Amino acid sequence: MKKYFLLAVLGLVIAHPSNAQTWNSWDTRSTIDGVLNLGRAVLESAERKKEMEIQAQQKVEFEQSFQDAMTEAKAFEEKENWEEALEKYEEAAKLNCKYGYTDQRTLSKKITSLYVKGGREDDGPSILHNANITLADYSGYRYMRENPVYVNKKKASNVKILRVACSNTETRVEMEVESRSTNLGIYMNGTTYIKGNKGGKLGLVSVQNVTMAPAQTYIPWPYQKLRFALIFPALPDEASDFDLIEPSSTWQFKDIKCK
Repeated sequence: MKKYFLLAVLGLVIAHPSNAQTWNSWDTRSTIDGVLNLGRAVLESAERKKEMEIQAQQKVEFEQSFQDAMTEAKAFEEKENWEEALEKYEEAAKLNCKYGYTDQRTLSKKITSLYVKGGREDDGPSILHNANITLADYSGYRYMRENPVYVNKKKASNVKILRVACSNTETRVEMEVESRSTNLGIYMNGTTYIKGNKGGKLGLVSVQNVTMAPAQTYIPWPYQKLRFALIFPALPDEASDFDLIEPSSTWQFKDIKCK
């Protein structure tokens, strides 16, 4: 590697004019910068290669531990030892998230199904309390729209607006976010607001099944989903759509149809 680096440096020097009359301080600086940048690129490439080699070695090294955890989890599940099964599935999931032995979505789904059976209700607010976000009766609202049309300006693809309900006293926005990592922390900023096409900004009043910053609600595993509701003041009756904005974040939803 040193040999190739030195040859590359020599190439940079040769590539610049060697005539003393045309060589200037800019040529010197650019050559030095080129050498330094090349050096950094070579080192970074070597470091990445080393990391990949270590990762591959560790994947092989821990594969048996993963397989053992999965086998034990299934055995506990067959015996209806739910808590032990849950612990073993989570042990397997930790290794799987790092090394990728199997489909994590399926594994997360299995863990989710065992929260209640394993007596771990507090571990999964994103799972266990989702049903509480859907109201039994929306008849008190002027308008209720499921899966409303909107424009996702910042392409926050793991976030969805599931339902919008407008009454004379509040605007209710029900949402869902799917985790892309382990222990993803979710919170709402107090500066979040909606703005109707008829009327000004309306600040966030309260939240359900999610926390306000700086506290966070954690989604334990990738592909698990948190459903929550945001409550704002009432939009004017004549408003047909509105924007939902959390400043300085990717949550920028425009033209949400509410009727």
